[in-house]
Amino acid sequence: MNPKLKGNLMMFVAKTFSGLNQNALRYLLPTWMSPQTGVLLRLGFGSMFFGAYELFVRKKFSLPGWKDTLLLFVAGLILVFGYMWALLEGLSYTTPISSSIFISLQPVFVFIICLIIKTEKSTWKKVIGMLLGFGGALLCVLTQHTGEVASDPFKGNMFCLLGAFLFSCYLVTEKKYIPKYGSAMVSFLTFLGGAVGAVVLVCFSGWEAEVFHKSLISTPFLILLFVLIFPTSISYLLQDFSLKLLSATVVALYSDLILIVSAIASYIIGQDKFSWWQILAIVLMLVSVFLVESSESKQEELKK
Repeated sequence: MNPKLKGNLMMFVAKTFSGLNQNALRYLLPTWMSPQTGVLLRLGFGSMFFGAYELFVRKKFSLPGWKDTLLLFVAGLILVFGYMWALLEGLSYTTPISSSIFISLQPVFVFIICLIIKTEKSTWKKVIGMLLGFGGALLCVLTQHTGEVASDPFKGNMFCLLGAFLFSCYLVTEKKYIPKYGSAMVSFLTFLGGAVGAVVLVCFSGWEAEVFHKSLISTPFLILLFVLIFPTSISYLLQDFSLKLLSATVVALYSDLILIVSAIASYIIGQDKFSWWQILAIVLMLVSVFLVESSESKQEELKK
């Protein structure tokens, strides 16, 4: 199989899992588990998965010193844990589509952060893209109302916005250390730090997981297994493999697929109602990411 075709197929599968993850979590929250319990389950499972994966690739990368180990652990404790908690908390109040709209803001947030730390240069395409992206998010916030599919959309959207920002900070941090220590070690340390934060949170909020009172072949338990195995673990591996075959720009563009998959699934299974305002917000988000990524791609070509 052609390497580029193989890379694109892996990214398509990975981001399809990520898109369905929004719908799966919305189904589970808060009826079958609390957001706090969901965070602990995802981060705990993820840290074990990446810890096991690290054993197979350890010889390819150097081990981090204690300072970098502590830094990555704290990054996970604050950024990964914060992202997971904000996302699941937000999904308890808003819809998967709204959540995905804010996730699509991540490339914009990453650019702003890189601009501040002077690792990126501003272009008119990126500025217009950022304005359109924030416009789409604002449109989503102002036009979504409380109803049978969203108990408190404004509150949920604000949590999702916080989550998108925290994950963007994590991506900037992760990018710095992956070339040196490998994605397995970086993911293991950050997920482990996040899991520790989740344990502390559950100690105060309590363990709420009605899903474990169901049989192993019940719908809630099977959906939980899907969340833990595919969006939490497999999709990250597929993304890492794709980065060896495709440019970072092409890989980043696949974040749009999360929004599209989540929107289609939400309308089909009734987790959201069709709204022209929401469609307009989605279009603005897609144009926003396209402008930012196309500008970045052009800058990379000029460097060559």
